Amino acid sequence: MKDARMRNEQTDTLKQYIDAAASITVFTGAGISAESGIPTYRGDDGLWNTYDPAKFADIDYFLKDPAYYWNFFKDIRYPFIASAEPNMAHAALADLEKQGLLKCLITQNIDGLHQLGGSRNVLELHGNTRHIKCLTCRLEYSMDEVFGILAEQLPPVCPACRGPLKPDVVFFGESLSRDVLDRAVKASRDCDLFLVVGSSLVVQPAASLPTIAKQNGAIVIIINKDPTPLDGMADMVLHTGASSALAGITRQ
Repeated sequence: MKDARMRNEQTDTLKQYIDAAASITVFTGAGISAESGIPTYRGDDGLWNTYDPAKFADIDYFLKDPAYYWNFFKDIRYPFIASAEPNMAHAALADLEKQGLLKCLITQNIDGLHQLGGSRNVLELHGNTRHIKCLTCRLEYSMDEVFGILAEQLPPVCPACRGPLKPDVVFFGESLSRDVLDRAVKASRDCDLFLVVGSSLVVQPAASLPTIAKQNGAIVIIINKDPTPLDGMADMVLHTGASSALAGITRQ
């Protein structure tokens, strides 16, 4: 009973912050997608406890042995992402955007669920695995198309030029898009409420965005099941799931 009362009080406070805001920037991580069935990387049940990120997520290893990544894609990444659907948290954030409150949604996620859930102003810091490009001719293929190629050929090659294919995501060892990062920094500076949802806030430079927002006068709220390194500087911290925290927070 006491826990339920505390959750209700936290939800009311969160809604008060949102109602008072004129410009909201949201920053999301793997925690929001976990509620759609996509495994997180870190944490007790994270993919990195089973699959070696030094291999499937490293650009040098990918270029040396692309088959390792494409086996991971075929067995794990594609099945989870292809079957995932946006959840209540995705819908709540899309609703905030439709109301004109959420000006920018910055995400570390590569699953495209925010766009499927109705969000439009999305900055994907780490790219989108639903888009796959040929490294030679730069033609782009869908995730479904490449999954079909994998049934006949692994690693897959471009049907047009036989060049190697790579998901349009940022691997370890690659730089983030300067344009996307600059826009994310600007959105962090310009908002009066910065909302973190489902991020462990340990990957730089993305993890610096809440600090940038705070330094420019924004209220910072962190929603994440596990503690983060920035909990101490936040105005409010909710150690709970994204959908649970965001249910019922949009203005009527």
